[in-house]
Amino acid sequence: MSSSTNKPLTYADTGVDIEAGDRLVGLIQSMMKRTHGSRVLGEHGGFAGMFRLDFNERLFKRNFKDPVLVACTDGVGTKVKLACDLGIYDTVGIDCVAMNVNDMIVQGAEPLIFLDYLGLHTQVPETTAAIVSGVAKGCEISNCALIGGECAEMPDIYQEGDFDIAGFAVGVVELDRAIDPSRVETGDIIIGLPSSGVHSNGFTLARAAVSGLDLHAVYPELDKEKTLGEVLLEPTRIYVKSIVKLLHKYTVKKVISGMAHITGGGIAGNLCRSLGNDVDATVHLDRWEIPNVFTFLQEHGNIETEEMYRVFNMGIGYALIVRPSFADSITTKLEKLGESPVILGEITSGSGNVHFVSGE
Repeated sequence: MSSSTNKPLTYADTGVDIEAGDRLVGLIQSMMKRTHGSRVLGEHGGFAGMFRLDFNERLFKRNFKDPVLVACTDGVGTKVKLACDLGIYDTVGIDCVAMNVNDMIVQGAEPLIFLDYLGLHTQVPETTAAIVSGVAKGCEISNCALIGGECAEMPDIYQEGDFDIAGFAVGVVELDRAIDPSRVETGDIIIGLPSSGVHSNGFTLARAAVSGLDLHAVYPELDKEKTLGEVLLEPTRIYVKSIVKLLHKYTVKKVISGMAHITGGGIAGNLCRSLGNDVDATVHLDRWEIPNVFTFLQEHGNIETEEMYRVFNMGIGYALIVRPSFADSITTKLEKLGESPVILGEITSGSGNVHFVSGE
């Protein structure tokens, strides 16, 4: 029991501001509602979000005979540290959504709902709202409903100014249409889709490579207008609309035999996850131009080429493995969807490995 001369201890005295949290709710409510469709039920502020799963074709465009829920969770790693250092908070939320939904569509699934988690030192509603605005924008790009989240104020865990973000996504795929590595066959063609930059992997190495440089400066050999920090914070591309629309064009024939989201581990470390044990993937390194950001990081960080390909996406953010007779038509469809597809290589017999080759 405190004495009359001592001020009573409050939660705010320990670094947790409940009133700031309440103010944040008002700031982000409209952001969340922009991502909602007719399937989201209930009011904002409940203990859990609700999303309707039914098969009423008056409400929904398509039926699922044997629906399978697909779930994944991911964060954006130490890219958040760069965001903190630069005071730019409205892009890493997009990254968080992208890292989840891009993984999900590899299974052939369509994203349905998304939830985010923010761990903070101190609740600054305007800063947190900027982060959540990125999450909401990512969900809008993904046709995904942001139905809830958590903002945990923990000054004992996070240093002042620091935060972390993670997301959780749920989607659905028709069982018969789910992507299975066993479908990949010898002769299949590998198509790559460009990344927007570093995306959200390898930032501990990337930050070390530029540790002696000014993040607020413009380096013309990298970009003539954006600062170094802005280039590195370029949000991860979200491939949902292109991939989902492409899959809808092939509802009978299974012409897409595999896909891969190129994240940590680079092209080789992720493409192999889409292969069976009886095939290999051959990737031709001269098929695409490496973006300037990777050359810049390699030169300033004195990083070996092999390490670059082992850590970064090197300009390819997503890959599809398709039947050879449909490679041209799929490439054309992807171009019409706004993509710039590149024929990366082909599938050969093997044991589940990825090989890089120079030249044809």
